Amino acid sequence: MPINVSKGYTTGMFSEEDSEKCPKHRRRRIRMRRLLQTKLLASGGYSPSKALGQGKGVRVGVGLVEMVSSAAASQTATGAGPMVGAISVSGRQRVMEDAVSIRPNLCSPEINSRRPVDFFAIYDGHGGRHVASLCSERMHIILEEELMRVRNNADMSGSSRSRGERRRPSEGQRTEEAWKRVLRSCFLRMDEMASCTCPECGSVGYQCGCPPDTLGLTGSTAVVAVLTDETIIVANCGDSRAVLSHGGSTIPLSYDHKPDRQEERARIEACGGQVVFTDGARVEGILALSRAIGDNYLKPYVTSEPEITFRKREAEDECLILASDGLWDVLSSEVACAVARECLREEDHSFCPWVEGVGEGAMFSSRSASAAALLTRLALGRNSRDNISVIVVDLKRSNHTGL
Repeated sequence: MPINVSKGYTTGMFSEEDSEKCPKHRRRRIRMRRLLQTKLLASGGYSPSKALGQGKGVRVGVGLVEMVSSAAASQTATGAGPMVGAISVSGRQRVMEDAVSIRPNLCSPEINSRRPVDFFAIYDGHGGRHVASLCSERMHIILEEELMRVRNNADMSGSSRSRGERRRPSEGQRTEEAWKRVLRSCFLRMDEMASCTCPECGSVGYQCGCPPDTLGLTGSTAVVAVLTDETIIVANCGDSRAVLSHGGSTIPLSYDHKPDRQEERARIEACGGQVVFTDGARVEGILALSRAIGDNYLKPYVTSEPEITFRKREAEDECLILASDGLWDVLSSEVACAVARECLREEDHSFCPWVEGVGEGAMFSSRSASAAALLTRLALGRNSRDNISVIVVDLKRSNHTGL
C-alpha cells in the first residue's frame, strides 16, 4: 500500500477480505448489545424505545495518518529530554481507534527524588475511539496527580513496620510497591472515568439522555511506560506491547492479556465468566482481550488492573518500543527491535517522514521517527488489518544522567 506522507493520507481501497469479515463483526456487535441490554434490564436502566434508531455512520475511504514526531530538538533545564519518534496510522481500517501520548518531563515527584519522569503510552480502542481518546487526554494527568500525592518512601512503608520487625523491605522494594500502588490507582480511576463517560456527548454519568446501550460498549488497551533516570516502569492492560532492545537482544517488558492465557482464563472462570473459542479465544464469546479499560458490560470478567514490570536502566539499553497489536500481529518483537536498532545506527537520514512537533520539552529524533515509520510500513506490507501505532524511544540519547 503506497503512503503519501506529505499530505498525511494513505491510499488504497479495502479488499474483499475486509467485506467478508463484516458478518462476523456484525454478529459480535449483536452479542455485545444483547449482553449489555440484559444487564441494563436487570438494573432497570434500559429502555428499548430509546435504543432503537440511534446509530452513527461509519466514515469510509482512505485512512488518516497521524504523525506525532519531529526532527526539531530542544533542551530542558534538567538536561536532555527523551529522543523519540512516533506514528499512528489507520491502515486498512475505516476508522481510527488508536491514540498516542508522549509527555516528557511529566513531573518531578518525591518518589523519584524530585527528578523528572517521562511518560509514553499507546491506547488501542475497540468498539469506538472514545475510550482511547479519553485515555490520551486524561491518563497522564491522573498519573501526575497520583505521583504528587506520594510524599516519600518512609510514608509508604509505615504499614510494613507496624506488622513487626522480622522482615523490613529494602528501599528499592518500598519504591517499587509505591509505584505499583500509584499505577494501579491510576488505571482504576481511568477505568471508572471511561465507564461513566458517554461516548455520544462526552457527559459524565448516566443521566445525559443518550441511549443507554451506547454506554460501556467501548474499551481500550493501555500500555504505559514511565522512564526515570534509573528505571523503566511499564504498566500494561491488554495486548498492546512494550519491548526493550538491550545489547542486541530483545527483552519483553509486557505480556499480552489474551483470554486463553492460563492464568487469565483461570481468573475469568473464577469470576463466573467463560472463554469461548469462536474466531479465537474470547471472553463470553465477544472480546479477544482479558484486560482492558472500559468494557463495562463484561465486568468483572474483563479487568482494568495492569501488570507492572520494572527494569533497571543500563548502558547497553538501545531503544524502547511501544506499539499496538496492529504491529505485533504481523511482526515479532525480535524483528521490530532489529529494525529499530538499524534505524538508530543509520547515519543517512534520507528516509525521514513528514512530521509535526508535539510535546514541550521533548527532543524528537529523525532516527527514532524513521524507525517508527519503517516499522509501520513493514506492518502494512505484511498485510496488517488493524490500526498501527508505534513509539520508539532512543535510550542511548534520552538519559537525563547522560548514560
